Amino acid sequence: MVEEVAQQPSRNPDVAPVRAFWEGLGLPGLFDAHVHFLPPNIQRRVYEQFDNAGPKIGREWPIRYRGSHEERVELLRAMGVRRFSALPYAHRPGIASYLNDWARGFAGDVPESLWSATFYPEPEAPSYVAELVAAGVEVFKVHVQVGEFHLHDPLLDPVWGILEDAGTPIVIHAGSGPVGNEFTGPDPLRHVLARFPRLAVVVAHMGAPEYAEFHELAATYERVRLDTTMMFTDFFDEAAPYPPDLVPRLLDLQPKVLLGTDFPTIPYPYAHQLEGLERLGLGDDWLRDVCWHNGVALFGAERA
Repeated sequence: MVEEVAQQPSRNPDVAPVRAFWEGLGLPGLFDAHVHFLPPNIQRRVYEQFDNAGPKIGREWPIRYRGSHEERVELLRAMGVRRFSALPYAHRPGIASYLNDWARGFAGDVPESLWSATFYPEPEAPSYVAELVAAGVEVFKVHVQVGEFHLHDPLLDPVWGILEDAGTPIVIHAGSGPVGNEFTGPDPLRHVLARFPRLAVVVAHMGAPEYAEFHELAATYERVRLDTTMMFTDFFDEAAPYPPDLVPRLLDLQPKVLLGTDFPTIPYPYAHQLEGLERLGLGDDWLRDVCWHNGVALFGAERA
């Protein structure tokens, strides 16, 4: 089992390799678009799912960066992750507003974080999404594998319209990994984009394991992007390796690929995600865009 790391940042052996990576590229730090911070009671339940290899996890998944919110924020700062998300996600009706209230407070306390929110197909969703957009929320997260809902649920039509007009990005876990169900896969998102083609979507995990289909959506729709969360790591490659013939085509999507890691819920050092990207051999310019410039272009280097 991977040893959990919860040391003081100054003494944490995971810090130096991360800093060496972005310093070597001449970057000011890293922009991680896929980091999770959740209310403590919800976080404990998520950890339990991973600890028990629950039905939506499907395999042993030891969490390396278990610790308090304060410890994890300080570790990200020490590693030089200058901007990162919180990405709560509603797993049932009636909980989105609770998660959004908590995430708003977190964003107020942690200036580096993207003000994150979520929604669920429920009658109240258009109202609270519109209020959040008007207030300046920076990113939404939805997770259809966990939430078990259809992206094209009619209750979400007004939400997609609001978000399309506002241009607010939505990180969507739509791929069938790690365990698929009737709600995952590219077709539901394809259906939504056909009706709302200007949505600013970030496909989590590059759509694993339906990589080619989600790559095509990113190539087709101007505002669709991919994030690298857990991709090209030894852990993920065991279950769903990225097709080698698709790797060179990532150069065509250079402005549309964002660094994501899934910190803290990863079973390996943070630097291993960066090593996996470097191993692709797509060049330093590609790495600079993915690890910093593309995130800044979408969200800004600091909160507006």
